[in-house]
This record gives sequence, C-alpha cells and structure tokens, in this order.
Amino acid sequence: ILCRGGKVWAQIVPDVEAKTLLPLITRQVEPGSTVCSDTWKSYTGVAANGYIHRLVKHQEGEYSDGDENHINGLEGFWGYLKRRLAAKGGIRRERLPLYLAEYVWRYNHRNDSIELQKKQLLKQLEGVNT
Repeated sequence: ILCRGGKVWAQIVPDVEAKTLLPLITRQVEPGSTVCSDTWKSYTGVAANGYIHRLVKHQEGEYSDGDENHINGLEGFWGYLKRRLAAKGGIRRERLPLYLAEYVWRYNHRNDSIELQKKQLLKQLEGVNT
C-alpha cells in the first residue's frame, strides 16, 4: 500500500485472494479514502468496504485515469524492491520478511539525509535489548 505522501506499507501474504487482501486494506487504509488499483480480481470488493475505488486498466494501455488516479508510485516501489532483492543473489525464504522491512524503511526514508536516517534508526533502537 502506498500513500500519496510517498510512504509505503508492505507485508508478505500467503496468497493474493480477496479474503487475504481486503482485511489488510481495511486495517491500513482509513474508510472513505480513495484506493487506486489495477483490475486484479481480488480488488473488486474494495468499494463495498467503504472506499472510493479507482481502477487503472493496464491491459487497455491505461496508466492514469486522467484525474491523477494511478498506481505508478507503487509500481516504482515494487521495481525498487525487486532490484534490491535481485542484487542479493538469492535469499532464504525465512529471511524475506527482514529484507522486506529493511527495504520498506529505506524506501520511506530515501529522501532523508544520512544524518537524519541515523538519528531515526538510533531512536528506533532505544530500549531494544541486545
């Protein structure tokens, strides 16, 4: 999930069925929000859950609906993640959640200075037992 401010939220899921994805959307996105997605069948229930649902029809060559509704930023994140994971040359499945969390954090703080990133990381580590 990508908020228009550029922050992403991601979680590993066992499948991409509506019964799996819709509860995650309802936990992470405020009711009444506009949700943009492609036409994947699992997203068909989004509007019924109290969201404004805008579709981008890639199979028809559409990448924006003309009203600034698009999923380009989210697709940019997936490309970023795939490149970073590919550069690892393979990882163990059980470690995937750790890599995902790291790259979500890096993506969400990509515009912060190194100094600010260090401060934020140190703040998150406060109180963590080693």
